[in-house]
Amino acid sequence: MSHSIEILEGAFIVSDAHYSNKRPELLNFIKDIHLKELKPTQLIFMGDIFDALFGGVFYTQKLNSEVVKFIDEISKEIEVIYLEGNHDFNLKKIFPHVKLFPISKQPVTCIYNNKRILLAHGDIESDYGYRVYTSMIRNPTIVYILNIIDTLSRHYILKTLDKHLSKKNDCKEFKGFTKYISGRLDKKYSCDFFIEGHFHQNRTIIYEKFTYINLGAFACNQRYFIVKSPKELELLQEKIFSKGN
Repeated sequence: MSHSIEILEGAFIVSDAHYSNKRPELLNFIKDIHLKELKPTQLIFMGDIFDALFGGVFYTQKLNSEVVKFIDEISKEIEVIYLEGNHDFNLKKIFPHVKLFPISKQPVTCIYNNKRILLAHGDIESDYGYRVYTSMIRNPTIVYILNIIDTLSRHYILKTLDKHLSKKNDCKEFKGFTKYISGRLDKKYSCDFFIEGHFHQNRTIIYEKFTYINLGAFACNQRYFIVKSPKELELLQEKIFSKGN
């Protein structure tokens, strides 16, 4: 885990935007930050910001090139922190000025107002099969082969994946979520807050040792979160992005 990140008051936290040509809302949000119509002190991406952005698979970079360009330019002016997810990974060459944290470096330890905050995309503490899968899809050799196959097939694999992902319901309720999270995290970590994305539940659970926050997905109603003043009781303020508001 990293111990070098200080969260700033006024930071924007964004999770699970799942940006694609079928879910384009993130582009206007990023444009507004780039144009300084929105002015975060810091920008924290919690993973799955893109539906498919894989370092080394160049077609995914082409599909997302406009958002990638704006994020890269923003990262030259303010600190941008990016926790890679299961839909966006191997991003070091794509975002050279962003502080990137792959799944192997999560949860990321942060400090805010003398509070210890752990950040993770949400696919840590998974079963063995999932861990093997995530390791394989990030392997440079496998990514290289995937890129060749996708190019030769005229992007059949990624177009099929995009069609499948576009049918997912990003706003569905995870029944039994509290029990599931308790089994994963309760009493395992020492912190004041544990913040995740991935599950899209927009829920807060208060445990004896820490407060757990599962962020709502930007893909569902364009939710994002602002770090509030240390003088206020709640850590995050939920906002809904709407162009023109």
